[in-house]
Amino acid sequence: MLGRLVTLLFLLAGSVMILFPFIVMLSISFDKDAIFEFPFPFRLIPEHLSFENFRIAVINTHMPRLYVNTFMIAVGVITISTFSALLAGYALSKLNVKGGKIILLVVLATLMIPSEATLIPLFMLFKKLQLINTYWAFYLPAIANIFGTFLAKQFMDGLPGELREAATIDGAGEFQCFSRIYFALSMPIIATLVILTFLNVWNSFLFPLIMLNDPAKYTIQIGIALLNARTQTGESPPGLNMAATVLSILPVLMVYLFFQKYIIQSVAHSGIKQ
Repeated sequence: MLGRLVTLLFLLAGSVMILFPFIVMLSISFDKDAIFEFPFPFRLIPEHLSFENFRIAVINTHMPRLYVNTFMIAVGVITISTFSALLAGYALSKLNVKGGKIILLVVLATLMIPSEATLIPLFMLFKKLQLINTYWAFYLPAIANIFGTFLAKQFMDGLPGELREAATIDGAGEFQCFSRIYFALSMPIIATLVILTFLNVWNSFLFPLIMLNDPAKYTIQIGIALLNARTQTGESPPGLNMAATVLSILPVLMVYLFFQKYIIQSVAHSGIKQ
């Protein structure tokens, strides 16, 4: 009993530490006085609740355009990276590819290379291909989803190979086996890949900053960074910064809540087992 109480208090303290910055952010974003300056002394419950900060933030940052731009990139990257990861994972798991384990190890070794180290080569490549300031600069690298391939392969290892053998006997080709059987059984890992990729794209700042030079195509993180810069110089009040940050978090929260049950299934290795 005492151990459970200590564990509960420890988890409660950790939750408070994690949630407190978000509570502060929400408090300032709804504080009408924060339109002009940072409220001092700080108060968790604003004296004058208002949505004015959100209205001004949407106008000043062109939030709808940032949303659309980021969603266009996210949808394309998620579609391409998830499909390629599932195909590669299926091939490595069910097709008994010669040297498949070695291929997987070599591919996984590339995860040790920092993504920042590939920025300059990618920029030079896309510049020669005239893909700078286009969304293809995001879509093409998504074909090589290494971590997603590893996750898909590990998940499909838990699915019975007899399903493929039975479908092959009935005359189904490999792509039919994948699309009609294993793809349908892979919804938990698909949900995991979707949310991980969405988080990566939505929170990405450096790569879009390098690849995009047209303000009309900026992503939401670039817009928030520009607003932060104006806040540091005193050109923008803190309330607008907090309101814009809250708006940038909402899509991530909604995507996570929608796919949460599938992610739990994936982590718990649910599905048909041999």
